Amino acid sequence: MKVALLRGINVGTAKRVAMADLRKLLENLGYGEVRTLLNSGNAVFTSPDEAAAASRRIAAAIQENLGVTCRVMVVTGANLAVIARENPLQKVADNPSRLLVAFPAARTDLARLRPLLAQSWGTEQLALGKAAAYLWIPGGVIVSQLSKAVDRVLGDSVTSRNWATVQKLAEMASG
Repeated sequence: MKVALLRGINVGTAKRVAMADLRKLLENLGYGEVRTLLNSGNAVFTSPDEAAAASRRIAAAIQENLGVTCRVMVVTGANLAVIARENPLQKVADNPSRLLVAFPAARTDLARLRPLLAQSWGTEQLALGKAAAYLWIPGGVIVSQLSKAVDRVLGDSVTSRNWATVQKLAEMASG
C-alpha cells in the first residue's frame, strides 16, 4: 500500500479537488484499492510504482485532468508505519490535532531543519526522525512560530498532517 499526501488543496477556496475526482484519477492511473480520507488530499492505494514515480505521476495527472497544481508526497505503508512508531513527541502531546507530522519531498530535506532544533520555541517542540519531522504546537497552527519556520525553510517541499490523520492513514495502509 502507498499513501499520497497532496499539499495545499482544499484549504480555503483555492485549489479545490473533490475526493471522488481524486479516487477516479488514481484508478485511471491504474492504481488499485483506492480510498481517500477526509477532504484534504489523503489517499491510500496499491501500485507497483516506486513512491517518487507515483508522486510525479499523480501530480502531473492532477494538473492535466483537474487543472490544479499541487505537490504530492507518496510514502509506502511500511514507511508510514515506521514514521508513526518513531514519533518522539507522542508522550508530550495531549491533543492529536496539535501534533503534526511533516512529510518532506525528500528525506535529505530534513537536514535543512536541523538549525531549528537549536532555537527556543517556548511551549512548541520540534523533533526530527529518519523520514519526517514532528511538531508539537499546543497553541495551534495559525499562531505557531515553529510551523511558520518549517514552512519558510522547506516551502512547498513539505506537507503536514495532524497525528490523528497520520494514525488513520497508517491503519488504512496496513490493512
